[in-house]
Amino acid sequence: MTEVKHVSQDFLDSSQYLEASILQYESVYGVDFVSPGGREMAVDLIARMSLSPAARVLDVGCGLGGSAFVMASEFELQVDGIDLSKNMLALANEKLLANGLSGSVNLQWGDCLELDRVDHYDAIYSRDVFLHIEDKHRLFSVLHAALKQGGTLLFTDYCCSPKPWSDEFNDYVEDRAYSLHTTGEYAELITTAGFEQVVAEDITARFIEILHSDLDRIEQSDMNREARRKLQQSWQQKVARAEAGYQRWGLFSARKTGS
Repeated sequence: MTEVKHVSQDFLDSSQYLEASILQYESVYGVDFVSPGGREMAVDLIARMSLSPAARVLDVGCGLGGSAFVMASEFELQVDGIDLSKNMLALANEKLLANGLSGSVNLQWGDCLELDRVDHYDAIYSRDVFLHIEDKHRLFSVLHAALKQGGTLLFTDYCCSPKPWSDEFNDYVEDRAYSLHTTGEYAELITTAGFEQVVAEDITARFIEILHSDLDRIEQSDMNREARRKLQQSWQQKVARAEAGYQRWGLFSARKTGS
């Protein structure tokens, strides 16, 4: 069997997801969140899935659990959350206990490429996670199998412009070990896996708005001057990449239909 290339738990927990880094992200995105738009964006996207109470959702790359907590507390959904980062999950499970949602939310370590549940979930939700996974053909095949007939897939992810890229963007992608696609390429990958009613939206304009709001929040934060300076620089670089058109943000939805 050919080895599947994707970012490892050790890489994530020793680089982008050190505990201090996770807490910095949370200070920008809001309590329990580590993805753009925080709680407001999560509520918007969860509502788009139009799920009935008690529907079962898989949150792939659940992070600190914010979206899962919203699904359970505001939409009465049953949620299984998985994440590859043990640092993230340790914090998330502390928050789960504090929120008193253990009866509706289960958060555990898991590699989404190794899912073995078939026809199990009413929906699969993910926020800016698939950029860590190179084998997206396998990814969407596994997710398709895990959904019930009529089930919904909805996710956001960092995307990119067609190549050539700037040297700076190339370096950024290589440093993070990201595997990025254009929104059109993503639509093709999802369709090839058997999904139908595929919708691929480029929402980079909203991403830029969120980044500018984040910069205001960073400026007003109580973190020390050096930490604030580094975070501001990182966010300003993201704004520059997005405004130049290299770094993009996609919103995708699809359904598992047929027999």
